[in-house]
Amino acid sequence: MELRQIKYFIEVAKMEHVTAAAVNLHVAQSAVSRQIANLEEELNVKLFQRDGRNVKLTPVGKVFLEHVELALLEIDHAVEKIHEFLNPETGVIRIGFPNSLSANTLPVVISSFRHQYPNISLQVQQGSLKYLLAAVQKGSLNVAFVTPVPMNEKDVTGKIFFTENMVALLPRDHLYAERESIRLDELRNDPFVLFRTGLRRNLILHACQQSGFEPEIAFEGEDIDTIKNLIAAGIGVGLLPETTVSQNIPRDTMTVRVSEPNINRTVGVIVSKNRAMSPSERLLVDFLNDFYEKLTQFGR
Repeated sequence: MELRQIKYFIEVAKMEHVTAAAVNLHVAQSAVSRQIANLEEELNVKLFQRDGRNVKLTPVGKVFLEHVELALLEIDHAVEKIHEFLNPETGVIRIGFPNSLSANTLPVVISSFRHQYPNISLQVQQGSLKYLLAAVQKGSLNVAFVTPVPMNEKDVTGKIFFTENMVALLPRDHLYAERESIRLDELRNDPFVLFRTGLRRNLILHACQQSGFEPEIAFEGEDIDTIKNLIAAGIGVGLLPETTVSQNIPRDTMTVRVSEPNINRTVGVIVSKNRAMSPSERLLVDFLNDFYEKLTQFGR
């Protein structure tokens, strides 16, 4: 089994078309077909089946794809790490982040890191907490910013950089919009605009239960800007992290501090427990530790 055969197989599986795969690989179609046939002969199974002009993975082909993608990823990581050990201030770091950190925290810290280490390449992806956890476990991401930070996951290590409060976001014409602070139970008669799933939703529901009520839910969504805009439209009220409302909130909304109960979330990063960090990844994590330590000292 050759590495070239594996790469050809993955490209055909991705494109579901031999000719299209050959174009992407810059080789002749006959070369791709021959290598796939040799691979199937060696494994003594059919990896693809015809579907009109296209090809589809067989059930055993899907199993094979899952494992060889991981194997190829590990080979790429090995090559990268060799280069990085020769020069720690070069390399590629794949970073993930959730939508709720994109507007404020992430651009500042990434810009500062790139300024200090211009020869380290950063590849950035966005996704849900569930996606980020799976990607770090799989190895397709090296480091992921997350919130809240999971501390009891089997395959990842969490590092908390800071804790921030959740604040109430209210329509500008709300009865309490001009107040400096409110108790959460004062919103018991208001409909809530919530995240559809995830730890942020659970955090809010738990806080409401602590305050003695089950919130009426007017809308459930996944996009934080949609939630902000629906609150501005008067659909309901919401609880959002400080960093997401410190800037860029809709004109027709107001933020109010929640005095009781104290509702907060942790912000930090996760890395894999099963792979040693490369020199460039270590530089990033050490930089983040120092960066947020200084922010805490001088006040965010």
